[in-house]
Amino acid sequence: MHIHILGIAGTFMGGIAAIAKAAGFEVTGSDLNVYPPMSTQLNELGIEFVQGYGADQLDLNPDIVVVGNALSRGSPVVEAMLDRGMRYTSGPAWLADQVLKDRHVLAVAGTHGKTTTSSMLTWILEHAGLKPGFLIGGVPSNFDGTARLGDSRYFVIEADEYDTAFFDKRAKFVHYRPRTAVLNNLEYDHADIYPDVASIRRQFNQLLRTVPSAGRLIVNGEDAELSKTLELGCWTPRERFSTALPDADWTAEDVAGGSAQFTVRLRGAAVAEVTWNLLGKHNVMNALAAIAAAAHVGVEPQAAARALNEFRGVKRRMEIRGVVGGVTVYDDFAHHPTAIETTLAGLRARVGSARIIAVLEPRSNTMKLGIHREQLGPALSLADRVWFLNLGDLGWDLPAAVGSLKGRVGFAGTVPALVQELAHEIKPGDHVLIMSNGGFGGLHDKLIAELRRRSGLVS
Repeated sequence: MHIHILGIAGTFMGGIAAIAKAAGFEVTGSDLNVYPPMSTQLNELGIEFVQGYGADQLDLNPDIVVVGNALSRGSPVVEAMLDRGMRYTSGPAWLADQVLKDRHVLAVAGTHGKTTTSSMLTWILEHAGLKPGFLIGGVPSNFDGTARLGDSRYFVIEADEYDTAFFDKRAKFVHYRPRTAVLNNLEYDHADIYPDVASIRRQFNQLLRTVPSAGRLIVNGEDAELSKTLELGCWTPRERFSTALPDADWTAEDVAGGSAQFTVRLRGAAVAEVTWNLLGKHNVMNALAAIAAAAHVGVEPQAAARALNEFRGVKRRMEIRGVVGGVTVYDDFAHHPTAIETTLAGLRARVGSARIIAVLEPRSNTMKLGIHREQLGPALSLADRVWFLNLGDLGWDLPAAVGSLKGRVGFAGTVPALVQELAHEIKPGDHVLIMSNGGFGGLHDKLIAELRRRSGLVS
């Protein structure tokens, strides 16, 4: 069977392509821009793709078109697909029908931490010999790619609340029907499709309606919005995790400070100890969620902790991109004020009084709409210096919104200008934290190259 994927270069749809190829389907696809690492992954899999959304690609005559949620009415390929009466479906629906229907699905949902927690959970199951399939919205460093079909009954999926397709406005995760569901947290986000947090809460309640009474919910016990969601209806046994509530089922005791070592407790009894290199309380919470979810499928907490001791993190989650002349450059996906604040808190706990320079690209749809502009300045308070790429296309006054940062903030109108400004003021011992949910115009590599040039490491 030949499937043609529209939006194949996205992490989710690229994962669908990899899984479909492994399952024996003929796979082709298209996207507006296909570039590494996804172009490399597709080439290595032998998957043909074309640039753009022209109607002529449908002359490949696929048996079914899998439509990504980046496509909308008016796109030439979508209009031609409808005019020709071709079979079509969404990525989540295809995955549910072709892969997940016979699996024990472990789904990780939440505004923050989905990718990291999914990666931890997948690695725990892998380390325990369960060989799970998975589809994750990032690249876990313990694996070679973002997705795998797997040959066991277990499948781990990052459960996104974004809408499914132009013809299906439900959240993606309602298609997955998990038996084990992690609810990490819930905040207002995706302002381009949700008018308020209550509308997102209702989508999470739809997810709860799909989890069987024989399943299990793993819930952040500290999150007020999740508590409100559960009040809308819950039919599944639940376990709470927390670093602050002693009566939660799963808790953690920080042993060494800075979250580098912690004891895992189940209903008060010490059951495991984790020693690792990840930063911050938020990652301890992610670990508790992953350990609890793995326990539901029979992995003992001690075995889960041993796996996490070998967990190497996720690309673009506090990933060190380079160290030049005593300057450390990090790449992080943070783009919501809460994620920005927790990322900075984790880095501060690790580096102490060393200078942190935070660099942001306000790129997400929610950020462009200015929904969180009042929280942006406070979220950056732990940084010693802050720089923004300010393209002037936000529709709101970025300098005014972050006025609380006063003399600590700077703005640049282009990536080359930002590179020069940063390189001029960076000093040995500084930690440069670059945050964006996109590629940031290659800022990371360009800055590292400029630092090397100024250090005399290149001619």
